[in-house]
Amino acid sequence: MNSPNRVALVTGCSRAEGIGFEVCKQLAQQGITVFLTARDASKANALAAALSEQGFDVTGHELDISSVESVQVMVALIDERYGRLDILVNNATGPGRDRAPPSDSDLAAARTVFDVTLFGNWHLTQACLPLLRNSAAARVVNVSSSSGLHGDPVLGLTGKSPAGPAYAIAKAALNALTAKFADELRDTGIKVNAVCPGFTASWPGMEKFGARPVADGAEGIVWAAMLDEDGPSGGFYRDKKLQPW
Repeated sequence: MNSPNRVALVTGCSRAEGIGFEVCKQLAQQGITVFLTARDASKANALAAALSEQGFDVTGHELDISSVESVQVMVALIDERYGRLDILVNNATGPGRDRAPPSDSDLAAARTVFDVTLFGNWHLTQACLPLLRNSAAARVVNVSSSSGLHGDPVLGLTGKSPAGPAYAIAKAALNALTAKFADELRDTGIKVNAVCPGFTASWPGMEKFGARPVADGAEGIVWAAMLDEDGPSGGFYRDKKLQPW
């Protein structure tokens, strides 16, 4: 089966309040066929059903990007149904709750963060490349964070970000991976960018601390997913503006 619509795969969609779900919603509103995925199949199915009931072409699927087998199953499914992938949004990230300084960080926990945030997204992008190459204008968006920047004096690597070291360093590595993929694919129609959604109210009560609506954070990710042929590749963006690395 083929589809006249663009086909998108979005990872890390486990909560209705989260960035991933909102990205799926905004893409679906533009007529895109969306694979909404999460490690927990029941959560992915429930969220996809909520959008499907509104008339959007969204289906939920289990996907653990740290699992080779899970990635293979997902890629094979998209290949069987559509033979191509137009948009890949790498939104899944590892849990970075350890706030200890680098000298006292739990390295086992840090490896878990890297297994998802860096290596999981790396593997999924590799696995999806044949499908992305079958698209007339594929877009890859790595959902990153300003905590992984040198250029942000407030939230960056040497700022006062509340992010744990493993999370921040993994996001910095994801930014570097973005640049390397964009460079490799510069002579193709595939564009690869990293986007920070900013401080968003993806958990109840965050509005009290100045977090903005999730829809505002998702907008920049969707912008990067919908770039035209003259759009940029290899950059780090927040609110559609290039940020210093």
